[in-house]
Amino acid sequence: MAGESGNDAGRRVCVGEIVGAHGVRGLVRLRSFTEDPTAVVAYGPLTDEAGRRRFAVQLQSPGKGTWIARVEGVSERNAAEALRGTRLYVERAALPTTDEDEFYHADLIGLRAERADGELLGSVIAVHDFGGGTLLELRLVCGRTAAVPFTQAVVPVVDVAAGRVVMDPPAALLEPAQPSGEAGEEDGEGPLAVAESER
Repeated sequence: MAGESGNDAGRRVCVGEIVGAHGVRGLVRLRSFTEDPTAVVAYGPLTDEAGRRRFAVQLQSPGKGTWIARVEGVSERNAAEALRGTRLYVERAALPTTDEDEFYHADLIGLRAERADGELLGSVIAVHDFGGGTLLELRLVCGRTAAVPFTQAVVPVVDVAAGRVVMDPPAALLEPAQPSGEAGEEDGEGPLAVAESER
């Protein structure tokens, strides 16, 4: 069930990232993580992750997968380039309420993953979408990671208020990795996307 976590005070959600400079007059290229890309500037002041540095951003025009934007106080290319990699955050409480069965990725991070009988599987450490559907990356109780599809069949219950998801994952997804290879586990370092995930 969608909803607020009940502990949003002081929480920040990443809604975008400055990925480079554009031109010589201090414009930047900004990648938006919001469902509507223009909403990246709609939820109040943008800050760094710690909330100490504020950014007044104006979108100028769409680019290829990004927006060209102006950051107040930045007027030349070197200053714009220095912002490369800066992630932009808003207060979680400023984001709109989600509909039923829609969840902000940031609200899923940290939830306990349990079976229906209460057996603890681990916790959600990342949410990925590589184009084939949303995946929840888990840190299992044994210490390794596993990715499970974020579908109604595999994750029938999402209870953000209670801090848990109930899962019925295929057994093969949770089996120990074969010792013969270093097959690539995902590193879980994707941005905290604010786009709502529909199951």
